[in-house]
Amino acid sequence: MDPDSALRFSESIPELQWVKVGLELFVAGGPQIVAALRDRGKRIFLDLKFHDIPATMAAACRQAAALGAELITVHASAGCFALTQAQLAVTEEAQREGHQPPCLLAVTVLTSWDEQAFQAQLKVAGSLEQHVSQLADLAVQAGIGGCVCSPHELAVLRARYPEPFVLVAPGIRPQGSPIGDQARVMAPAEALAAGASRLVIGRPITGSVNPPEAFADCCRSLKHG
Repeated sequence: MDPDSALRFSESIPELQWVKVGLELFVAGGPQIVAALRDRGKRIFLDLKFHDIPATMAAACRQAAALGAELITVHASAGCFALTQAQLAVTEEAQREGHQPPCLLAVTVLTSWDEQAFQAQLKVAGSLEQHVSQLADLAVQAGIGGCVCSPHELAVLRARYPEPFVLVAPGIRPQGSPIGDQARVMAPAEALAAGASRLVIGRPITGSVNPPEAFADCCRSLKHG
């Protein structure tokens, strides 16, 4: 969506509390779109997946915290020191502003990867699930709030890391929804039962002919399991 469309969309579903601002929208709208959504009472999941050298990643996270984002994604593969520096930066920024620090979320393996492509292209030792666990370990060692994983890894990670460690699951597809470019998907209620703290539900709602009704359907499916 362009910024104007995103604002109209957010207003079309009054019950919507959290919105995810990803790369496409942020490039189009910049920090101003985050401010505009916050002005409308929305809580911000800033999904820019920062991945750089430690100093740059920490500086970017500091700026994201200053925008008022409450969830911020970073790539776990940046390493434990970069994650630690990012956490320090957002904590310092929150203290300076006098509010709670945002929750950093370490992205493990994107939901567009399946096992076959992962092994053939990346040549990583061990299975995809093992690599997700190794990256989640880095997040825990760095002391950040949680990680992003596909629904397929939720049960394993939740068994290792109980709440309050946050597990955010994209690749959520209500029954009958096309999976698009996602490879590791699950229905909303199943993902919550597997241990998800939060679900990312995008195109099944935003791409619907009736987004408010699609949103309501997702809420009903979670309420009734």
